[in-house]
Amino acid sequence: MSSIKIEFAVQMRKDDEAYAVTLRSALDGVGQVEIDTQEGRVIVQTQRPWSEIHDKIEATGRKAVLSGFGGQSAVALINTTGSVVDRTPIQGVVRFTTITTKEPGVVVDGVVDGLTPGLHGFHIHESGDTSSGCSSVGEHYNPRQSPHGSPTSAATERHAGDLGNIRADESGRATFRFVDPVLEVWDIIGRAVVLTAGPDDLGRGGNERSLVDGNSGERIACGIIARSAGILENFKRICACDGVTLWDERNKPLAGKERSQKL
Repeated sequence: MSSIKIEFAVQMRKDDEAYAVTLRSALDGVGQVEIDTQEGRVIVQTQRPWSEIHDKIEATGRKAVLSGFGGQSAVALINTTGSVVDRTPIQGVVRFTTITTKEPGVVVDGVVDGLTPGLHGFHIHESGDTSSGCSSVGEHYNPRQSPHGSPTSAATERHAGDLGNIRADESGRATFRFVDPVLEVWDIIGRAVVLTAGPDDLGRGGNERSLVDGNSGERIACGIIARSAGILENFKRICACDGVTLWDERNKPLAGKERSQKL
């Protein structure tokens, strides 16, 4: 599994070296850690999910906000309508990060809440049109006109957007991190991520529908894929889309009308 750089803004006093020692201890074993106590910035080179690093930082008693991913990266805010202005029972964030600039392949890293426990199909669709919710984002992203398949299949034997399944635990949360060898970040910006009600049979269902969408059922959540900030690109704000400041973001929902209101 390839490691990537992840940047967090952490609420700390300037030059608080005592806290830096505490934080280094909390992050021991996760990878290479850089702490800038002057700017309140923490950069971690890791193979772990960003949500796990975030939880470890906040376990020290300080607030933290994800503010950048290394390399070319993109992000999708997930909910049941595909619109970031709606607060819905399913909410999540999925990030896509280039492994190297010389070859295809991305790290897919995300967390989604509000799902029913078990497996859910996870795909990239051809369009970012959410004017009619998740139903208007088109079919699976499939530039090679291949049959539906498994994410481990050869590029000619799967849709480029076939990312298999994610598993929600008993609380309804799915946390995941994996490498897809086919995708490239700049090819998926402007498209959509979609989650389905049921599991994807990976094209092995033995019927016609299996070769279209893996018999994975209704589309229950989606989000448009947009370019996201890289390391040191977006320290003051987590998202350039709505002007919410960094520490506002920490206390606001991922989506919904409350984002436009001052805290």
